[in-house]
Formats: sequence, C-alpha cells, structure tokens
Amino acid sequence: MSTATSAPPMIKASGVNKYFGDLHVLKEIDFEVPRGQVVVVLGPSGSGKSTLCRAINRLEPINSGEIQVDGKPLPAEGKALAALRADVGMVFQQFNLFAHKTILDNVTLAPQKVRKVSSGDARKTAMELLERVGIADQAQKYPAQLSGGQQQRAAIARALAMRPKVMLFDEPTSALDPEMVQEVLDTMTSLADEGMTMLVVTHEMGFARRAAHRVVFMSDGEIVEDSTPSDFFTAPKSERAKDFLGKILTH
Repeated sequence: MSTATSAPPMIKASGVNKYFGDLHVLKEIDFEVPRGQVVVVLGPSGSGKSTLCRAINRLEPINSGEIQVDGKPLPAEGKALAALRADVGMVFQQFNLFAHKTILDNVTLAPQKVRKVSSGDARKTAMELLERVGIADQAQKYPAQLSGGQQQRAAIARALAMRPKVMLFDEPTSALDPEMVQEVLDTMTSLADEGMTMLVVTHEMGFARRAAHRVVFMSDGEIVEDSTPSDFFTAPKSERAKDFLGKILTH
C-alpha cells in the first residue's frame, strides 16, 4: 500500500492480544488510524471495543503485540508514558471531572501541570475551548451544577486543552439522557470536521454514518469488518455484522 506521505499512522496496532484471566478479550488485533481520520468502532457489548480503546493509552496493559502512537511504541511506564498520555486525549463514558473544581479549573489544570503552560495562557485557551464546545457561560460553575451533556462537553474541552494529537472516545454518550446525546455528538462532529484524528467507540449509528471515514466492527475480541460507513451499513459482509445491524436498526 503506497502512502503519499512518509508520516506514520497516528495509531497502529499489530498482533495485539489481551486476556482477563482465561478470557481472551482482544485476539490478534491489527489495525491503524491514519492522521486526520475518524474511525468508529462498533460491535455488541463484550466485543472488546472499550478494551481496545483503553489499551491505546495503556489504561489496559496488553499481553502481546505492539501498539504505536505517531510512530512510537507505547512506553511501559514512567515519564515517557505520561508524555504519550498527554498526546492522546481520552473522553470516557463517565465524565471524570474534578467535582471540587470549577469547569474552568478542570480545563486549565493539566496544561499548567503537565505542559507547564502559564495560568494566563491556560485560562485563555480554556475559555476559547469552552466557547467552542458551547459552554463558556458555565466556566465558573462546578460539575454538579451542569447537565450531563454539558459535563461531557467540558470533558471534551479538558482533553482538547492538552493539544492532543489524537482523541479517543469510549462510549461518550452512553451515560447521557437521550435529549443530551445530540449536543455531545454535534461537538464531536465539529471536531471531526476540523480534521482531528479520532477513534470513537459508540453505539450511535447516526454519528458513525455521518462523521466516520471508517467503521471497524468488532465481535468476540476480533475485528470482523473494516470498511467505509456506506459499505458497512448497506452491505455488511459478515453474518455477525448483519445480525448486529438487524438488531440495532430495527429498534
């Protein structure tokens, strides 16, 4: 496969295996996310999607194989791992905001501590990001004073404040009330439109159709299909994908 540039893919997984005890949750995973691509990972519960997402910044150690971010193998621990995590933004199902800090402080904390950004610059960037995700007027409030959708958008702003090379989203809307899902997906869609490299584990088929360059379908710890959204949704190749889509799209 020839590439126009010599730049390595932003994420590359080669022969990745992961066990929880006897359970083989990731089986010989090979895939890559080129820079600027939005890759959505779909699949039934327990298929290994979230584990794969968490393995990419080593929240889950892998048993064998290799994961590279921007051409560098994942460090095992220490300062190198902290530096890698600074380059990989992560947004979880639960918002993980610091309850005792304002939204503004939540967004400025890591850039000051990890990136050594001055407090003035950190605040300026934070306000720009909160504006971008539509909650600048909530900057002085505490997480508990915000709706779930606003908290998740604050979590996205917090991840973006580190100027990451890639963003990982692990089911970012599954803990939200239905009426709040769209505001978070809209924020993610605008990020995608701006060219952010993203790996998104989600059940939101509309987002996958609209914003993804590629859909990766996982089942039982394996990547079963890797195709464009239009191919995946209109002509899935495997029985497992057909079964999955049949259950989801008829509801």
